[in-house]
Amino acid sequence: MIKNIVLGIKEYAGAFALISKLKLWKYFVVPILISIVTAVLIGVEAYVLSDNIGGVISKLWIWEFGKEAFIAISNFVGGLVVVIIGLILYKHIIMALSAPFMSFVSEKIEAHFYGNVKHLHRKTTNTEQLVRGVRINVRNLSKELLITLPILVLKFIPVVNIFSTFLLFMVQSYYAGFGNMDYTLERHLDYKKSVDFVGNHKGFAIGNGVVFMLCLLIPVIGIIIVLPLSVTAASTKTLALLHKKQELVYEK
Repeated sequence: MIKNIVLGIKEYAGAFALISKLKLWKYFVVPILISIVTAVLIGVEAYVLSDNIGGVISKLWIWEFGKEAFIAISNFVGGLVVVIIGLILYKHIIMALSAPFMSFVSEKIEAHFYGNVKHLHRKTTNTEQLVRGVRINVRNLSKELLITLPILVLKFIPVVNIFSTFLLFMVQSYYAGFGNMDYTLERHLDYKKSVDFVGNHKGFAIGNGVVFMLCLLIPVIGIIIVLPLSVTAASTKTLALLHKKQELVYEK
């Protein structure tokens, strides 16, 4: 698992060069705009809701002793909850809405490395790609929230909360990598087979997602470069995995 995570991260090394070589930047214009608008909207909502959630949590402490300390902790946790949920929503919204554009980028990368393989592609329209992207991301969003909410409860437990932060990061990374890999998988595998494929390559998905999440920590620039880099890296690695497992028969 750890080896595959590292390999997934290393795939980013040539992403910038590949984008420039294949002149792919123009295809990222709309997804970048989607990323910026979504980030701004979620940021505004997060600012408004953080204090409200902290207030709700603080009411759980019905005793007078230690109330001020619990309120302070509640406000912090409330802000953290909003940030984490905001990141989850941001990630799945931009991935779903960018599906038609990212699928095209993945196809360009595939043609560059493996030649003409269109005869092996599943026949899908832009609308079908968008629907597929929404379906995958709604599925992943539901599962990610179900895993994330119990982990957030661990934030109230000293020492344990340190490990919960790492666990949250890994969960978010996995589902980010999942979405990036699916832009390639949707052309070759149906919904169920794609889910199984990523499940069998969790390490690579996490490795791709780790850099995706780290990019978001970079102010402003992060939301601009995150999709171009992560999708290019994921497409390259996913195609290599498919080729290695001989699930596709490429022809030059």
